Amino acid sequence: MSFLSRRRFLASSAITIAGAGLSVGAFPATASPSTILRVDSRTIEVNGRPAKVLGLLQPDGTAGMRLNAGERFRVQLENNCGEPTLVHWHGLLPPYGQDGVPGLPQPLLESGQTYQYDFPVETAGTHWMHAHTLQEQRLLAAPLIVHDPADADRDEQDVTVLLHDFSFKAPEELLSALIKSPAMAGSMDHGGAAGHTVPDMEGTDMSGMQMGPMPGMSDQAMAGMTMDLNDIEYDAYLANDRTLQDPQVHRVERGGIVRLRLINGATATAFWIDLGELTGDAIAVDGNPVAPVRSQRFPLGMGQRIDIRITLPDSEGAWPILALREGAIHRGGFILATKSGTVRVIGGASATTAPPLDLRLESGLRASRPLPGKPSDRQSTLHLAGDMASYVWTINGRTWDQHEPLEVRRGQRVEVTFMNMSMMAHPMHLHGHHFQIVAIDGQRMSGAVRDVIWIPPMRSVTVAFDAGNPGEWAFHCHHLYHMARGMMTTMKYVV
Repeated sequence: MSFLSRRRFLASSAITIAGAGLSVGAFPATASPSTILRVDSRTIEVNGRPAKVLGLLQPDGTAGMRLNAGERFRVQLENNCGEPTLVHWHGLLPPYGQDGVPGLPQPLLESGQTYQYDFPVETAGTHWMHAHTLQEQRLLAAPLIVHDPADADRDEQDVTVLLHDFSFKAPEELLSALIKSPAMAGSMDHGGAAGHTVPDMEGTDMSGMQMGPMPGMSDQAMAGMTMDLNDIEYDAYLANDRTLQDPQVHRVERGGIVRLRLINGATATAFWIDLGELTGDAIAVDGNPVAPVRSQRFPLGMGQRIDIRITLPDSEGAWPILALREGAIHRGGFILATKSGTVRVIGGASATTAPPLDLRLESGLRASRPLPGKPSDRQSTLHLAGDMASYVWTINGRTWDQHEPLEVRRGQRVEVTFMNMSMMAHPMHLHGHHFQIVAIDGQRMSGAVRDVIWIPPMRSVTVAFDAGNPGEWAFHCHHLYHMARGMMTTMKYVV
């Protein structure tokens, strides 16, 4: 098939979220001088029931936004949802004041008000936008894709999928059920555990990878360690607003190349991305390119993104891509199918329990654009703690209302070691910066560049970044309810 005919085929397969009135274009569109994004309510269908949720829509119904690297992010954010809100541009590196975190320093956007954003976007990547409030649970999120113009000639199909955990209950009700005491210690103004052991991860080529315990812990102790998982029981797990009872089907070409851009927008759920019969190469994480790692299964924590390139079989067929909830049988997902491929309904539960997420893939990732070699000027340790009984989560023993900023100076190479002393994993996110993984459990490495890092129980991960974006930036766990119950601080530039 000729290049032109294939491109025409791919162009005809734009991603459509049926039933929700949303669409995400399959190819980049040049950003207008001022792209309008509206926070508004919408209704979707979940397991046969209507659900009123929120969304980030352009006037034509497009969910989120696509632009090219080198363009400016010129966005007029309009609040039409009838309540105060604010949107964070997760993965972009805006100047301080345009990051979208209430109080740092922007106030909440009142209903009927608008904010104007304008800053450069230098590098490509798979990112997203979401509320930095409990409204994130109400699906106030959308893709934010920055294309590399050099990829325009690639003979491949983009498929963007935003994953969510969904509840018919209000997020305030979910949070209240987690709190075992009447006191809301450490709660933010803006903002069912089960025991499992750590098993082996299968289906991944991890030659040369290392995995070890925190210093002082034996391998035997790690293997038998009991973890707390999945503190909320959700009603459904969505992929572009759809369940596996009525999945989104992306029509693909036999023998074609597909680039999956997967975004974990879930508030409290980590997934394994399971390619089933297919094998793919992870080529980017959190919008930053990595040396390809081939597997059939990839971990994806809350807030993280992964780009996976797949070459499809040269035959008719349908291939489910599943998002398996860690430590559970629940799953969501979508389907890649050729024009004549037979699509079968897949249930929302698997026959086996998915393992907890671990650091085996992380230990094997290598950045395509690592930080330049330089010794660190500033080293800090953040101890992550908390428990299910109190449902209070802390950084260095402090909740958000008592936090002490991590102080840095412009131009410093900063290293931060996360030590997770709790029995739940924490996806830690730093705003306004990307960081490189430079050690796992004290073992030095030159890992991926990210903006969210998964920290399992009783493990440590060290990240490094160059302080070059002055301001006071949110630094928090991307489990929404851990953040709401205290696990947030700031990273503050000082003179």
